[in-house]
Parts: sequence; C-alpha cells; structure tokens
Amino acid sequence: MSTELEPKVLWNNFRNICSIPHPSKHEAQITAFLMKWAKERKIDVKQDKIGNLIFTKPATKGMENRVGVVLQGHIDMVPQKNSDKKHDFTKDPIEMVVRKDGWVSANGTTLGADNGIGVAAALSVLESNNIQHGPLEVLVTIDEETGMTGAFGLKPKMFKGDILINLDSETEGELYIGCAGGLDANFSRKYKMVKTPANMVGYEVKISGLKGGHSGMDIAMGRANANKLAVRIMYNAVKKYGANIATVVGGSLRNAIPREAVVTMAVPEANAAKFKTFITKITKILSAEFAKTEPDFNLSIKKIATPAKVIETKAQNQFINMIYAIPTGVLRMSDSMENLVETSNNLANMTAENGVMTAKCLLRSSVDSAKEALGDRMAAIAELADCDIELTGAYPGWKPNMDSAILKTMQDIYKKLFKKTADIKAIHAGLECGLFGTMYPNWDMISFGPTISHPHSPDEKVNIESVAKFWKFLVETLKNIPVKK
Repeated sequence: MSTELEPKVLWNNFRNICSIPHPSKHEAQITAFLMKWAKERKIDVKQDKIGNLIFTKPATKGMENRVGVVLQGHIDMVPQKNSDKKHDFTKDPIEMVVRKDGWVSANGTTLGADNGIGVAAALSVLESNNIQHGPLEVLVTIDEETGMTGAFGLKPKMFKGDILINLDSETEGELYIGCAGGLDANFSRKYKMVKTPANMVGYEVKISGLKGGHSGMDIAMGRANANKLAVRIMYNAVKKYGANIATVVGGSLRNAIPREAVVTMAVPEANAAKFKTFITKITKILSAEFAKTEPDFNLSIKKIATPAKVIETKAQNQFINMIYAIPTGVLRMSDSMENLVETSNNLANMTAENGVMTAKCLLRSSVDSAKEALGDRMAAIAELADCDIELTGAYPGWKPNMDSAILKTMQDIYKKLFKKTADIKAIHAGLECGLFGTMYPNWDMISFGPTISHPHSPDEKVNIESVAKFWKFLVETLKNIPVKK
C-alpha cells in the first residue's frame, strides 16, 4: 500500500506503526515491536522505567564534532472512530487509505499520523546508512495524548545531546518555538435516582455528525461542542416542558472536541407534542448557527421505554446549570503573537449514569497565571453546583526563544531548500517540550512536522507532498547541525 509513496523508508515505517495497535495507555505491543526492530538493525535501544524508548546512534564519519541532537516523538495515538465503524483500537490495525487527492487517511478512524509520522521519520534516520548526522539520540515517549505520562516520567542525565528536535507539529513550513501549558479539571458528584412520575413518555435525544478535532489545534475553528449543545436542550426540556433527565453521555477523550452526546429523559405526556416541536425548532436553530463549521450536524429524537427512574430534581438542576456555566472554547487570544489562542477550555466529557455525575475539561494557556485563574474559576463553578472537583495533570508551557541557535539554522536551511521563509509559530497545544525544558534546561528546542489536518478525529489526514518536504528538511537539518564550540 505505502510502497507507492515517497520517501519509501518513512512510509514503510509508518505502515508498520499503523499495523500494531497503539492507543494511549496501550503501547506495550508497539514498544516491544520497536525494541525488536532496533535490535535486528543493531541499533542501541533501552526502555526507561516509565516505558519511553531511547535509541542512540553514533555520528557518521566526519560528523563526530557536531552538537548532539535528540529527535523526539510520541508513539501513542488518539482512538476516535465514526459511530458506525466497528474497530477495537487495542486489537485492530489502522487501515491506511491512500487518497487520490494527495492525502493519506484511515478507514473510519483516526489515522495516528499524530505522531506516528514523526516517529516513523526518526526511525528512518536511525536505520539509514547514507544520512549525514552528528551524535544522535531518539526519544520515543508514551502516553502523550492522555497526560504526557512519558514526558513527566523522564529522568535527568539520560541524554548527551544539546538540541531537541520535536517532530510533533502539524503544518509544513512552520517552525514552532512555544506551546501552551495544560491542566485537567475533573468534576464529580453522587446523586440519587428517584421513581419516574406517572404519565411520562421516554425519549432519547442524540447529537451526532459534528467534526470534533484537536482541542488545542482546532479550538479556534468555531466548531460545535456536542456537550454544550446537549445542555441547551436539557435546560429547555426541564425548564419549559417539565422533563426529568435519566442518563447523560457526551464526548470521550479530554483532548478531543466532543462529537456526540446522548440524553435519555422522561417528558410529561401532556407536553410531549410541544417537546417534539421544540426539538424540530432547535434543530433548525443550531443548524443555522453552525451552518459553515458543522454542515453534517444531526439532532435526532426517538421514543423509548419510559425510564423507570430519573435523577432527583436538585442534583439534576445543579448538574445542568454547571455544564451550562462551564466556559468552553477560546477564552482569550494572545497579545504577543497574532492569531494565537492564549487561553481556552474544552468541555470534553460529561456523564450522568449509575448514580454518579462527571464532567472532564482540559484547560490550556500559554500564560501560567491565566491557566491557574481558569482553574480557580472551575473550582468556583463546582462549589456553586455542590460538586467535587480535582485539578490535576498540570504541565508547563514552553516559552518562545527567538534567539535560539537551532531556529536560526533551520530558518536558513528552509529558505535555501524551498526558496521561501518558514513561519515562526507558537502552538495552542501541549507539546512535550514544556516538560522537557524543566528537566533539561540546556536543550535548545524546536518543533516541526508535515501537514496533518483534523487530528484527534476520524477525519484525520496527512498530506503526502508535505511529508516528502518534511523528510527532506529533516535530513538537511541533521547534515547542517553546527560544530560544538
């Protein structure tokens, strides 16, 4: 399948990665494969206690005096699929699709180009016999997508290199020198179920067809959040039509904008016709609001058996008010870099099932104080809703350094190769560089990659031409790393 694509070595390595299940928290199969892969090629490799892999390769002849480089990527992928796709990410391979429009995607699932393409590029450098480079180390981290576990678990004094090249960016022609920090806000509360009042009719309301996407990269694109749309419907159903909520399930992963949400409820039989009319009207309203960003938006309603029990009224109302009040999307744009989101929140997941209500959010900001203030705001909302909250998993941002030596080197190389200037960017996403910088303050860091669209969603795709340029740029960069001073 991938043999028709160039560079062949990179695409073959990516194909191998796709063939082995590797969602976050389930990397054992892929790391075992990579350990075996390295040993078969007589490449030095070791695994640290947390599960990261560290490969080392001596400098090519005549390059021994160059500054040491660490290439870095993460091996886990976000497991998202379309609702009609049967796929077990812990058992089934990713089905690569080479498209006629110049892209590679997957069959109904995320592709894992984020960050499988970056890891494949690093592997390709390791196994090559004709790429010039100085002393080389490759760091492949685990569990980046759900908590940066590998980066958090990294220990000092494990590397000799002084330049870190992260291969986890997603727009060709851009060099990234900064990223946002993050914080998880997890709400939870127990509640009682009560007997459903008499003369009620059961309904299931489902939101589907949304694009979703990366909660950092795509947060400024104006896409709908399924959880926020669902709570608008719940709020009106309860306030205007006397509904009682039975169950709520919305969203999935903390770093993916939620695409679907399902609510079951009981509506007074006397208000059933009015409620169905409301659903028809709100469908038109939401379709109009998101006509450009969510053309496939779908809101469905179907009659179900009346739930025997529903959430007790006080807890139900507090949960709805809390979900409605949680700020979602872009909260502030950066003052220092044009078109960069400074602070945002993704209401990634909400549930009310089996006597427990939850909501999970991923807060991001390139300003640590703003991130902390947003955490306080979440705690205040939780207190008003009589809900417990845990603020966990905080990681720092990566402060841009315009005086970076590797930035200057790569700017010059890009202009020489492609006859145009690379854009210098910071990213509203959680690159591992922020954590690396606290552990290895000597590292001069930069991030770049090919063009990947719609990561963290089944629409994920990687541009074939951009992969070839990414590879050419990487090879030329390694050839031109400066001599040690």
